[in-house]
Amino acid sequence: MKAIVIRAPGDSDVLKLQEVEEPKIKEDEVLIKVEAAALNRSDIYEREGSYPSPEGVSPYPGLECSGTIESVGENVSRWKVGDKVCALLSGGGYAEKVAVPSGQLLPVPAGVSLKDAASFPEVACTVWSTILMRSRLSAGETLLIHEGSSGIGVFAIQIAKQFGATVLVTAGSEEKLAFCKDLGADVCINYKTEDFVTRIEEETGGREVNLGVFFAKRLTIQGATLRNRTLEEKAVIVKEVEKNVWPVIVEGKVKPVVCKHFPLVEAAEAHRHMESSKHVGKILLLP
Repeated sequence: MKAIVIRAPGDSDVLKLQEVEEPKIKEDEVLIKVEAAALNRSDIYEREGSYPSPEGVSPYPGLECSGTIESVGENVSRWKVGDKVCALLSGGGYAEKVAVPSGQLLPVPAGVSLKDAASFPEVACTVWSTILMRSRLSAGETLLIHEGSSGIGVFAIQIAKQFGATVLVTAGSEEKLAFCKDLGADVCINYKTEDFVTRIEEETGGREVNLGVFFAKRLTIQGATLRNRTLEEKAVIVKEVEKNVWPVIVEGKVKPVVCKHFPLVEAAEAHRHMESSKHVGKILLLP
């Protein structure tokens, strides 16, 4: 099969399409023939050498994909050959085929094309696990999203509004802010033309972070990544996403936002497009 190989840490030109060995699945994995893979900012960090893949994970980049199941391991019961799925990956999406633990698979939501379904797994699992599972965003609370027009941003705006939050976003152009507004953002701030800190103070009535309150109320500041979590943790997140997020996608209340498609051989150009920050939503690679 063909896959994008990072020949050495560096700029986008280090990405090359090469013939590589087809992945072998384990007893609890499936093999997906990839329809589309989505770019994430962390792919750029991996290419540059600052975000290496975990031990034992595919050396090829790509943290989410969609496609058709080609074979299943002997311990896999829910999924079968021919199923249309999308998947949360630890790596390997920039390829014609990828092996995936069965607990990291999601059915393609009704009403979403197989191709566009690749735009959902990573952002859905990231947003749900951080904003809802860990931080327990509730109706009436305020959520600030920096770079609201990014892949994470456009999804977070939509899902936060579904849960009754007031959403503030920042972005670097009026066109991006208009797009965020159309998605449901309540307050849209151009960080290039105004002081977003001052604007947020105005919009929230001066509610700033007070470290004294943090101590008194035993509050926490949280940070999280998905890639290095255990298979068990990822399976729990994926299950939660299917239960809580997939229904609003099926109802059309949360939609895929895809900026541009690139053939897999043009992965370097796709990275340059992401690095230009001109995109709104997700960028997809098509094997």
